[in-house]
Amino acid sequence: MELAMWGEATGQGWSQIGELGLAFVLSAAIGLEREVRQKSAGMRTHTLVGLGAALIMLVSKYGFSDVLGGHTVLDPSRVAAQIVSGIGFIGGGLIFVRQDVVRGLTTAAVVWMTAAIGMAAGAGLPVLALVVAGAHFLIVLGFAPLAARIPGSTRSPAWLRLDYEDGRGVLRTALESCTSMGFNVVDLSAEHDHEPEHRGGVTVHLTVQGPRPVVELASALAEIEGVHRVSTTQDDAIE
Repeated sequence: MELAMWGEATGQGWSQIGELGLAFVLSAAIGLEREVRQKSAGMRTHTLVGLGAALIMLVSKYGFSDVLGGHTVLDPSRVAAQIVSGIGFIGGGLIFVRQDVVRGLTTAAVVWMTAAIGMAAGAGLPVLALVVAGAHFLIVLGFAPLAARIPGSTRSPAWLRLDYEDGRGVLRTALESCTSMGFNVVDLSAEHDHEPEHRGGVTVHLTVQGPRPVVELASALAEIEGVHRVSTTQDDAIE
């Protein structure tokens, strides 16, 4: 009886174990990349998603063979389709909005793709699983530098000049505004303003990178009390 439960025909042979192993390795590799980049979903999450998706595919293919026959007809694709729906709950939990800035979309997409890779491995399509796993690393590691070089891209660093009155805590407020709007300050340099009309003022040069046009940040900074002028590459001056 135990021998009858082991073998390729029952879905519990070395071939299926190899498919689970492939899903494990590929999803763990993707999770390791996410872990190194300190994303909200790391190696454990991606490995569990990929391995679980592969197992569900195998269950869909072989798990109902004992009830088939006669008037019983099953569609194995229905079980696989539920993976796509179910993974949406995990992805939805990774996406959040703060100050009109959406975060977690890429991580949610990677989790969704890891499930698809696990499904391909479990379905006996190792070449497709390997190709898509390789495409993942090309996208996350290669596309970001490419997008940063596209003129006008929100991912490309933008230059910003801030003229303000010293001693009023303006710089601290400005940096808090940058953070709340989702901008990262890549570089910062300051100098005292020697113009007669701005005597006692400070000029700060910022290099920022964020999810929206820099002119929106400039407009918000111009509203801070004590700011004389905000200049950007897209707009000469906002006062």
